Amino acid sequence: MVSEKRMAARIVICRSNPVAPDPRVAKTARTLAGQGYSVQIVCWDRMGMLTEQDKLAGSDEDILIHRLRILGEFGHGLGNLPGLLRWQWGLLHWLATHRHEYDLIHACDFDTVLPAWVCKLLWQKGLVYDIFDFYADHLRATPEVLKKMIRWIDLWMIGKADAVILADDSRREQIASARPKRLEIIYNSPDSVASIAVEQEATDSSSLRLAYVGLLQEERGLVEMLAVLEMHPAWELDLAGFGGDEAKILAKANQMNNVHWHGRVAYEEALRLSQAADILFATYDPAIPNHRYSSPNKLFEAMLLSKPIIVSRDTNMDRIVERLDCGVVVEYGDVTQLDVALTRLYLDKGYRTRLGENGQRAYEAEFSWAIMQSRLIRLYATVTG
Repeated sequence: MVSEKRMAARIVICRSNPVAPDPRVAKTARTLAGQGYSVQIVCWDRMGMLTEQDKLAGSDEDILIHRLRILGEFGHGLGNLPGLLRWQWGLLHWLATHRHEYDLIHACDFDTVLPAWVCKLLWQKGLVYDIFDFYADHLRATPEVLKKMIRWIDLWMIGKADAVILADDSRREQIASARPKRLEIIYNSPDSVASIAVEQEATDSSSLRLAYVGLLQEERGLVEMLAVLEMHPAWELDLAGFGGDEAKILAKANQMNNVHWHGRVAYEEALRLSQAADILFATYDPAIPNHRYSSPNKLFEAMLLSKPIIVSRDTNMDRIVERLDCGVVVEYGDVTQLDVALTRLYLDKGYRTRLGENGQRAYEAEFSWAIMQSRLIRLYATVTG
């Protein structure tokens, strides 16, 4: 039975994307609501094209999503700054205006934690800081002096929060100089309950089907993958998502008959596309510091769905994949290695099956959402007393 005190706890989750979808935010919200907490989400619709108020799909409880329409293009470096500052002010204004409607703020990443900390300071709100990516190491074209300043502030914020969540155990190294009061590791594991409803689609055994749903950036190996698919017109790719390099990537993809563009899709559709694929991939550039500590949901979705995955070396994912023998590791940017890996997986179906089964066993033993869910519930029980 949920205690009366926990029933009274009211949580607002802050995220700098429109949560359309955001699997990690959705799972966190559903888990907390299922424990009796009152949960709502406030997020950033920078394109201003989505419903301002919505309900989180797939939840038994009413979880409201408030989208702040604050225009800001996807860009690089200082080009992001004006929109980011408008978002910070808009979020702070919303949190201040609605301060009587919540007790604790669950701040996702650095671009929501500063307004949350101000509210903690002024109105004694609780603060859980959920670090999906360490922000300073995520910036692509920002002056180094600004990165250093952001890193210092971020590490300071970690010490001020009531609790900190990291998306991978390896990320402890990134925040080594910080002093969090409480720290928990919650991997980007998919919710197996949501995945059961996904049916396996029949695929042509003479072809090979791949899927990528996520952020559209050149540094995620998409250009190289398109180059390989150009050499193998019988192989197919289901592509979905959004991001800063969307126009450039689509300009190439739209010229290819074997690439199928799905746009921005709901999480259930993302799982369907992944389930229909023979192989998934997450070939990130290790030159970007955050990628060296990455454990994206694609890795754990591949495990859950019993799919082999191709990842880049020196991205943390390679250590997990090699230890569990659930995929193939290639050098980032090496089109030949990528072609060789895909060709072997295409020709040897038994090899594909073995890698997929290894991943599924590891998911259940180490990375299932049931395990992550229990960690989140335990952390919140500690924070809320």
